[in-house]
Amino acid sequence: MGWKDKIRTVFQGNTNEIELGCGHTIKSHGSSVARIHMHDWLILLLLVVIEVVLYVIGPFHRYVGKDMMTDLKYPMKDNTVPVWSVPLYAVVLPIIIFLFVYLRRRDVYDLHHSILGLLFAVLITAVITDAIKNEVGRPRPDFFWRCFPDGKDEYDQWGDVKCHGKASDIKEGHKSFPSGHTSWSFAGLGFLSLYLAGKIKAFDRRGHVAKLCIVLLPLLMASLVGVSRVDDYWHHWQDVFTGGMIGLFVATFCYLQFFPAPYHTEGWGPYAYFRAVEEVRSSRPHVHPTNGGLEVERPEVQLNQRSGTTPNPFEDVEYGRM
Repeated sequence: MGWKDKIRTVFQGNTNEIELGCGHTIKSHGSSVARIHMHDWLILLLLVVIEVVLYVIGPFHRYVGKDMMTDLKYPMKDNTVPVWSVPLYAVVLPIIIFLFVYLRRRDVYDLHHSILGLLFAVLITAVITDAIKNEVGRPRPDFFWRCFPDGKDEYDQWGDVKCHGKASDIKEGHKSFPSGHTSWSFAGLGFLSLYLAGKIKAFDRRGHVAKLCIVLLPLLMASLVGVSRVDDYWHHWQDVFTGGMIGLFVATFCYLQFFPAPYHTEGWGPYAYFRAVEEVRSSRPHVHPTNGGLEVERPEVQLNQRSGTTPNPFEDVEYGRM
């Protein structure tokens, strides 16, 4: 097998992995999957609303005395990684990769659950991060120049700062802990790293170090974003470290809701796919040889005795009742 065939097998799978009789694509089962998970999508919308509210209400203005300004006089700088770019590499980029895998494998469960898990990871991380930001209100390393843009500091009778800078700069100046850029980056790119680890079977015990390079690349990108936050004097190193841990933990938690662990033998596909395969296999007729020829044994269809209707086997697959 040439190297091109190996790469094709990684993203398309072989006959042992892809159950050709399953055939659950966007066209055949997309609407059913979306309908079954409608409540999950509604919760995502609720998380968006909560995130907007957290951004509007603003942070706690922590006491900042004159003796504390020693570590808060770093210059104000622009973001090396702009805010608008974070959703692009943390959300859009992984989704593009999910779509590419779908075009190769034609598995609606993999596409839907990867996108849903990614969005949950990012939004849950965002809510946790901004909730902590608002509650802690830690000043950024460049807080002095946000509070006193003319360099003339002023304090009240209690020794707290009396800022006369731009209101939006002062508001942002109290949002140092934890780092939002870093938590978002590790949530989105951390989820992508787990996804790739499962797809390419990075932990198949065959010693292909090149696979680990692919898995670690998204984490390296997220780490560099975190480093840039310290270099730009927008965050202390503790903010970046905590933000990274939050994003990576939430990404792992959300990933394992839909996929087996990457080191598992079935780590290349979502739980729902394997349940669908078992449902398809159980619904196929079984042929047994007899003295008079062949006997076809067809699976029994159990009717709902109370309602008199046939239950939806697809919903049984999704809800794990099969």
